[in-house]
Amino acid sequence: MRYLSLSITSAALAMAVSLPSWAQPPYVVESPDRRVRLEVTASEGALSYAVVRDGVMVISSSPLGLVTNEGVIDGSSMKLQGAERERVDDVYRPVVGKASSVPDRYNQLELTFSGEHASMGLRLVARAYDEGIAFRYVLPQRDDATELNIISESTGFFFPADYRCWGFNPGRHENSHEGEFDPIRASAIRAFHLFDAPLVCKAKTEQVTFAIAEADKRDYAGAYYSGRGDGGLGLQLALSPRAEVEPRAGYLRPAVRASLAEKPLVTPWRVVMMADTPGGLAESNLIATLGSPSALADTRWIKPGKAAWDWWNGWAVDLPDAGVNTATYKAYIDHAASMGLEYILIDEGWYEGSSTTPSPADVTKPVAEMDMAAIIAYAQERGIGVWIWLQWEQLDRQMDEALPLYESWGVKGIKVDFMDRSDQDMVGFYHRLLGKTAEHRLMVNLHGAYPPDGLTRTYPHYMTQEGVLGAEYNKWSTRVTATHNVTLPFTRMILGPIDYTPGGFRSLTPERFAVQKRSTRPFVQTTRGQAVAMYVVYDSPLVMVADSPEAYTNEDGSWADGARFIGQVPTTWDETRVLEGDIGQYIVTARRKGRDWYVGAMTNEKARVLDVPLAFLEDDVAYRASILEDGNDINSLRSSERQVTAAGRMELSLAASGGAVAVLSPVSR
Repeated sequence: MRYLSLSITSAALAMAVSLPSWAQPPYVVESPDRRVRLEVTASEGALSYAVVRDGVMVISSSPLGLVTNEGVIDGSSMKLQGAERERVDDVYRPVVGKASSVPDRYNQLELTFSGEHASMGLRLVARAYDEGIAFRYVLPQRDDATELNIISESTGFFFPADYRCWGFNPGRHENSHEGEFDPIRASAIRAFHLFDAPLVCKAKTEQVTFAIAEADKRDYAGAYYSGRGDGGLGLQLALSPRAEVEPRAGYLRPAVRASLAEKPLVTPWRVVMMADTPGGLAESNLIATLGSPSALADTRWIKPGKAAWDWWNGWAVDLPDAGVNTATYKAYIDHAASMGLEYILIDEGWYEGSSTTPSPADVTKPVAEMDMAAIIAYAQERGIGVWIWLQWEQLDRQMDEALPLYESWGVKGIKVDFMDRSDQDMVGFYHRLLGKTAEHRLMVNLHGAYPPDGLTRTYPHYMTQEGVLGAEYNKWSTRVTATHNVTLPFTRMILGPIDYTPGGFRSLTPERFAVQKRSTRPFVQTTRGQAVAMYVVYDSPLVMVADSPEAYTNEDGSWADGARFIGQVPTTWDETRVLEGDIGQYIVTARRKGRDWYVGAMTNEKARVLDVPLAFLEDDVAYRASILEDGNDINSLRSSERQVTAAGRMELSLAASGGAVAVLSPVSR
C-alpha cells in the first residue's frame, strides 16, 4: 500500500508531440536526493539512456529496445505520444529480512510511443532512487491474438572507462548459479561471456560502486550479461533462451513467448544499483523494494530461524545406525532443542525415489525407515519445526497433491532443489510454486536457484535461497576460501538472502586443508571466529547450522566455543549497517534487533586488527560489549567483555582467514 503517491503529468508532453520526436532534448528523472540522474534520449531513430551520479557519468549512452519476431521495437519507427511523471514517498515493511522498515522513495518517468500500426506500442518506465536506477519495457495489450516472440533485448550497459569489476561467469545458460565472483577489468569482458547478476564495478574515481542486476521477473526470461562484441566497454544483456523440443535450422529460439491479447507484456526491471562504497551496496534493499508488493493478508505463520541440518555432516549423530531414519531425526530434533534452534531440515532420501532424477519417485510417500508422523509429533512436543527437501521436477509433477499433504502433516517449509535454469518456464515455476505454497502456509527455500530478483517482497514466505557457492563445496573442493567468503557480501548477497549453510566448526589451515582427503564430515579452511561471524554478516532469515551435533559440544558435554552464540543470534533484523570493508578484503557489519546490536567481522587470508567506530549506538547510553575473537588456534575463540559508548571505538582482532562477533546491549533498559 502506498502511503503517499503524487502523480504529476506534463500537459505539454502528454499530448502528441508536433515536432519530430527525435529532436526533443533528453528526458531526465532524478533521485529524491538529486544525486542520481537517468537521462533518456530519442535521437537518430533509436532510444538510449545514460546514468550520472554526483555529476559523473557512470553508464554512458546505451541502447534500449526489444528484438521480436515482428521486428525491433526501439522507438525508431514510433512516435512519442507523451510523458508522465510520478513522485512516490512510501515505506516497505519486510516481514523478515535485514531491516524492519525500508524507504520506497523514487521519481518516475514514463514515456509512451505509438507505432505505424495501431496494434504496436511501447512504454518505457524509468525510476530514479537514491540507491540507483531502474527501467522496464511495457508492450500494451492489443486485440491481435498472434503470439509475440521476444528473441533478445537491445538493452546495453555501456561504460565510459575501463572499470574494475567482479563477476561470476558460468559460461552457459543452464547452471546452478554457484561460483566465485572474480575480479575482471571491463576491457576483458568478451561477447561470449555470460555473467550472472550482479556484475559489480567501481567507477573510475572509485567514489562510486555500482552493480548491474534485474528485479521483478514474471512471465519472462532471466538475464545474463555479455561483452558488447564491438570493441567498446560495457555489457549487452543476454536473455536465457527457451528450451525447444525440435530446434529448426536457421531458427532463432525465442526467449519469451507472449500473447498480448491476454495482458500487456511487462519486462523485469533493468537495474543499476549505486553507492559511495561497496558496503553501501551490501546495505541496500533496492532489489527487494522493486519486487511487486505481496498479496498475503496474514503473515503471522512466517517464522524466521535456524535449522539443524543433516546432509552436510553426513547424518552424523551418535547412533549405531545413523542415516535417513526415524531415530536419526529424533536425535537431530533433540540437538536443535538443546542448542536453541527453531527447526530441523530433512534432506534428500526421505521419500521414495528422491535420489532419482526426475522419476520414478513419489513425493507423497516416505521411505519405510521414515515415520513422518512420529518425527513431526516428536518435534512439535519440543517446539521444533520440520522442513523437508524435494527435487523440483518430482514435486512439480505432484504439486497439487503434495502441498496440502505436507500442510496436514505439520511441515513448516520445503527446500526445493536443482532448478539450475532461468528461462521463461522456470520463472513460471517459481511463481507457481510460491503462489501455491502460500496457500498452504509452507515457507520456501530454493536451491540450484537463479539470482534473487525481489521475490522476497512478493512472496514473504520465500525465506532464502542458494544460487551461491557456499559451504557445501568444502566437501569436495578447496574453492571456499576466506577471500571468497568476504567477496560474497559485496556481490551475490546484495541481491537477496543466501543459504550459504554456515556453521562448520572443524577447521584446518588452508595448507592442511588442501591435502586433506574430502569426507562426508568436512572441514573448513577458515577459523572458528569466521564461522560465527557469518551468522551476522550473511543475510538469511532461515539459516542452516551445518555441522554435526557433536561438533558443537566438548568432550565433557559443555558447549564448544561459539555454539551458544549461534543458538542465540537472530536471523532477521531491524536495521543493518556495513561499517567498513572492501570486496575480497574484509567486512564489518552491524545489525540491530530491538536495542541490541550485533557486530560481525570477517577477513581474507590477511590477519587484521580493526578499530571499529561505534557512532551507530544510541547517544548517552552505555553498552556492555560481549566479544568473541579468534583464539590461540583456529578452532578456539577468546571471549571478553567491556563497556562502550557511541563516542568510543571497539578493537577486534582477526586471525588470517578469521573473524569476530560482538553483542552490544544497553546496560540499563
